[in-house]
Amino acid sequence: MHRFLRPLRPRDPHEHERASTQLELLFDLVIVIAIASLTAAFHHALSEGHGLEKLPHFIFLFLAVWWVWMTFTWFASAFDNDDPLYRLMVLVIMVGSLIFAGCIGNIFPDLNFGAGVAGWVIMRIGMVALWLRAAYATPHLRKTCLRYAAGLVFAQVLWVVMYANTVPGSPLFLMLSAGIFLFEWSLPIFAEAAGRTSWHRAHILERFGLLTIIVLGEALLSIATTFGGTYDGSFDPALVRIGFSALVVVFALWWIYFADTPKLDARDQTRTFVWAYGHVFLFAAIALLGAGFAALFDLASGHSESTAADLGWFVGGPVIVALLTLWFIRDRHLALGLRGMALPAGALAFLIATYAQVPPLVYAALAVIILLWRVPMAKSEGLHP
Repeated sequence: MHRFLRPLRPRDPHEHERASTQLELLFDLVIVIAIASLTAAFHHALSEGHGLEKLPHFIFLFLAVWWVWMTFTWFASAFDNDDPLYRLMVLVIMVGSLIFAGCIGNIFPDLNFGAGVAGWVIMRIGMVALWLRAAYATPHLRKTCLRYAAGLVFAQVLWVVMYANTVPGSPLFLMLSAGIFLFEWSLPIFAEAAGRTSWHRAHILERFGLLTIIVLGEALLSIATTFGGTYDGSFDPALVRIGFSALVVVFALWWIYFADTPKLDARDQTRTFVWAYGHVFLFAAIALLGAGFAALFDLASGHSESTAADLGWFVGGPVIVALLTLWFIRDRHLALGLRGMALPAGALAFLIATYAQVPPLVYAALAVIILLWRVPMAKSEGLHP
């Protein structure tokens, strides 16, 4: 039996050539489905003129999806032993996540996540089981693992109780949701105070890079829809300009993100937390950008109830957030000289451009200027440990 069920002990954080496993990549496919469903729902809300009204709904659901990915990713970096029981537990998490992802379209309009509660409970069961298994096999981290397990159970109880006693989408619902999210996000700080789990730097960088590509891919999917819409027998150059501009902006964000490796050190827990948690602003901003460009295409093709001024903030705004986030979690810690000012200056330029209601091609031009300023073109750089 021990050949198939190995103790779930910490992995070596200095393991050579640690890469994402095939199981982690399969898990990411579930996240792809969830983010795609959410982005599509918000895109339609934008085109119907309800963007600002439904933005809290987008934020709520995106945070829920992101947190599932976060909790699993950091656990896997520390404990993944890839034995059959570990795989089965992860598959349980994926089943729950897929149920929740499939319900996002129904949850989004009014945040009535009753249809997704079962999925949320199932994925918690799998995650708690993993922490309990790690606690059993790792005496020196038992207290840490038990804190994680108990915290997840308590958080899930809070969600169920809150859902059963509030009106979905109401101010009280959103206020209590914010409180529960804050509790969940503080759980790693509380748990790690009892003993710090290990994580593999190269593995974590790759995992976060892959999720960045996933959300960029959702933006590209929106752009592909834009190009597809031009093939309806009435070619419109305006639609091509929107699609081209969107491509340039997305490609620039990809290039800027992978231009430098962040300074991550397991000994600096504060910086690691800021870097990891800060990514949620980047991920959400890129997903919003895809929805914004898709809604801009709807407007240009005469299928939107929004105005160009309103939609401009859902294109320029996400870029501003993405640039400032990347500067805050990475660039300000790097010795970049004048290049270190590229992202905040670029955010200011996008703010002015959005306020001035510039056409999409100006956004593309600004993205290229920021890219050329921030990334040295003399040599090829990439995200390496």
